[in-house]
Amino acid sequence: MKFTKMHGIGNDYIYVNCLEETVEHPQKLAKFVSDRHFGIGSDGLILIKPSDTADFEMAMYNADGSRGEMCGNAIRCVAKYVYDHGMTDKTDISIETLAGIKHIRITAEHNKAVLARVNMGKPELVPEKIPVFIKEGMPRRIVNYPITAGTKEYRMTCVSMGNPHCVIFTDDVDGLELEKTGPLFEHHAYFPNRMNTEFVKVIDKKTLQMRVWERGSGETLACGTGACAVTAAAVLNGFTERAVTVRLRGGELQIEWDEDTGDVYMTGPAESVFEGEIQVPF
Repeated sequence: MKFTKMHGIGNDYIYVNCLEETVEHPQKLAKFVSDRHFGIGSDGLILIKPSDTADFEMAMYNADGSRGEMCGNAIRCVAKYVYDHGMTDKTDISIETLAGIKHIRITAEHNKAVLARVNMGKPELVPEKIPVFIKEGMPRRIVNYPITAGTKEYRMTCVSMGNPHCVIFTDDVDGLELEKTGPLFEHHAYFPNRMNTEFVKVIDKKTLQMRVWERGSGETLACGTGACAVTAAAVLNGFTERAVTVRLRGGELQIEWDEDTGDVYMTGPAESVFEGEIQVPF
């Protein structure tokens, strides 16, 4: 099977062109290729497929084989892949995902895509649609709401950007033992579909710093939908303006929550690492 390894500010996936390759067991394949010792090494698997409703379809699988609805870093890489490989000559590309059709505008240099701006859609704030279920009484929005994880109480703001996010604001993100704290949120009883969790420090009105624990993958260097959810949460809590720079461990993303349309726009790079061919043992 031929593949391409790509990343968006360190959030790396294995990309397979399913217009040319056949993938019969995507869940098993995702676990196999993601293994950083016995596979290729990645945060998951992305299948680029034909679509009846958009230019292309993106099917996303986490490192544990579970299906994900959407990935902001991956969708920028898909746009770069199809443009760089001559599968389209358009710089405005539509991509079908489980979270709906997303529209991407790429910036190209020397016939290669170097930057992509994605309309990530409107944040979902209704708890049942995120989904979040709190037995002791469901608020209309979950903004600065208490949650106990382990033995500690936190304040959470929950947002869906096509996949669920729990945002925790804190004064220290670098010192977190995320490998211990992240799973407490991912598998918390409030979150029936598990949860992506962002721990965020407000630097100033235009800058946020975050670390992310992604369900099914653990800590990753970046999360595009997470950066969008964090921006919405910061605005809802009155911490920032609507256009911010989000600093992640793998780099920076520019996020804007448009006040007129309600849509969130994400701008960031996409890079190819290498191409190869691997023998799939099943």
